[in-house]
Amino acid sequence: MLIAGFRAGAWETNCYLVAPAAGEECVIIDPGHQAAQGVEEAVRKHRLKPVAVILSHGHIDHVASVVPVCGAHDVPAWIHPADRYMMSDPEKAIGRSIGMPLMGEITVGEPDDVRELTDGAGLTLAGLEFTVAHAPGHTKGSVTFRLPEGAGGDDIPPVLFSGDLLFAGSVGRTDLPGGDPAEMLESLARVCLPLDDSTVVLSGHGSQTTIGRERATNPYLRAVLPGGNSGTTGATGFGSGPDAAPRRGM
Repeated sequence: MLIAGFRAGAWETNCYLVAPAAGEECVIIDPGHQAAQGVEEAVRKHRLKPVAVILSHGHIDHVASVVPVCGAHDVPAWIHPADRYMMSDPEKAIGRSIGMPLMGEITVGEPDDVRELTDGAGLTLAGLEFTVAHAPGHTKGSVTFRLPEGAGGDDIPPVLFSGDLLFAGSVGRTDLPGGDPAEMLESLARVCLPLDDSTVVLSGHGSQTTIGRERATNPYLRAVLPGGNSGTTGATGFGSGPDAAPRRGM
């Protein structure tokens, strides 16, 4: 399996191109701010044919390049319905008043073909089977995408594209509109804890990690382990205070 990732734009959002191998069809995950050029470079380098864009959530740092990327390759974009409005109304998604400048070079809107994600759905794209899990907490429509063990060969571990649910050592912020600390903890417990320790986590910001590493060291994931103390990351533990999650992206 080929996974080509790069950090894009002012928020250093991770964008991923996923394919069974070089020279084949691919899926693009989270083409955010200033990601279009990086996408085209990866497509040329690996001789890829994009067939879809899939979005972990609707914040502008993850969707700003959806229109040009989808338009350049005539492909659909997939997003959870609870976050779809953010593509056309990013100011509302981050608590700004309509009309306030949001990095003036960004042209917001929907691509021509938008399709909606549902919890538990299996997306067969580019010869790969992605399992969708609804994971609210960062936004109401946040999702993760999981590829099973062996998806790209017998020696390939399972992979979780976690968006802004789980980071190396932290989690996504919950202090923007639609964020909810209790939902974040519930999503961590429901989506992440059942996964095998070998699962590779490719998040929306920051470096690669594994479920095993985060289970052992991430205070937010440890808080939802059986017998853990969820009070350490309760309603005031996200986006404020000395133990708050770092504000990566939006």
